[in-house]
Amino acid sequence: MRRLFGLSLLLMLLSLSACALFPQRDPLTINVVGIEPLPSQDLEMRFAVKLRVQNPNDTTLDYNGVALDLEVNGRPLASGVSDQTGSLPRFSETILSIPVSISAFSVLRQTLGLSQTQSLDNLPYVLRGKLAGGVFGTRRFVDRGTLDLRGSTATW
Repeated sequence: MRRLFGLSLLLMLLSLSACALFPQRDPLTINVVGIEPLPSQDLEMRFAVKLRVQNPNDTTLDYNGVALDLEVNGRPLASGVSDQTGSLPRFSETILSIPVSISAFSVLRQTLGLSQTQSLDNLPYVLRGKLAGGVFGTRRFVDRGTLDLRGSTATW
């Protein structure tokens, strides 16, 4: 009984000390900085979503894939993935371009969800995504804002 207690205590201390080995990291700062049209298929539209990714940490962030989901006005609109790989050095930033697809059915859902008095400007959006980086290196992020569709090009 005493050995079991001692073993349990040892395992608990080891598990607590293992958590201390993982460094505390500040969250990445990720903002949507633009969209560009891409060639599309029959019932879909495709865009390249440009993200500014800032690493406020004192360690390099290595990534090997990106995934995005975009909601507009509280409804799913677009999703995309990319197998981009790279490194984001400490205290630096980069622009990533991720292709996303919007199906005709998503556009129809969005259209049906708008009230007759609601304009297409200033619709709220939520962008959720992740930068893949292995078992302990994957970083999830969320960006919220409103769409500004005035002018000749769409900006966020």
